[in-house]
Amino acid sequence: MLSRQNIQNGIIGMEFIDTHSHIYLESFNEDRDRVIAAAVDKGIRNILLPNIDATTLSLMNKLARDYPGTCFPMMGLHPTSVNENYTEEIEVVRKELMSGNYIAIGEIGIDLYWDKTRLMEQSRVFEQELDLALTLHMPVVIHARESFDVIFEILQKYEGTGLRGVFHAFSGSPEQALHAVEKGFFLGIGGMVTYRNSGLDKIIQMVDLHHLVLETDSPFLPPVPHRGKRNEPAFLTYIAETVARLKSVDIYEIARITTENARSLFGLNHKDTR
Repeated sequence: MLSRQNIQNGIIGMEFIDTHSHIYLESFNEDRDRVIAAAVDKGIRNILLPNIDATTLSLMNKLARDYPGTCFPMMGLHPTSVNENYTEEIEVVRKELMSGNYIAIGEIGIDLYWDKTRLMEQSRVFEQELDLALTLHMPVVIHARESFDVIFEILQKYEGTGLRGVFHAFSGSPEQALHAVEKGFFLGIGGMVTYRNSGLDKIIQMVDLHHLVLETDSPFLPPVPHRGKRNEPAFLTYIAETVARLKSVDIYEIARITTENARSLFGLNHKDTR
């Protein structure tokens, strides 16, 4: 029997992928190397880096260069960064994607939590990035805060195109979870699954493991017992433990299936992930 202490000490041979982490941000400037080393010690083999906007691009790419085979960058415009200069920002996204240095288009989508006045602009940018995903045969990482209905309506236009991706930090209803899965998307499961009233317990129990990937969204949304503190990739094991308990399976099974899901979606089987 594996104890929680054994899992958190990282002494067992499991491999995980943190499919969504912003560890290039300023909050990691003092201990970024330690944070990555701690993650590797816990079996986190790869850390995938979603972009926010042009201001984060150089920081993210430097981290990917500093940790080749461990950190992999994505390219996209976060919906909360869609403002007056969004046409310039989308051109940066387009130019960067043409370089071939990225594994996905993300983090993209629509956010109606902070500001509902830019729905038209966010929708326009989202569709342009979805079009790029089809042209370049790349997966997308979708941010859908209080916007599932709008996003599903947009995605209807892409039925049958082969568009694939993940709903990052999934927080929708069971019905929305099933709809996303039926359309071929993965659900990104993070620290919220450890929160008592998140409602994700029901979703985990009803959705097959082959439709899930794990993420931390560091430095945001830390899992219990670190809630209220800065999140980091090493805490992915708490998320995996919770999913294992909810699915009544061994944590090895969680590691094996979710890691293979991530490798398949992001094409990591064809990249150097040493």
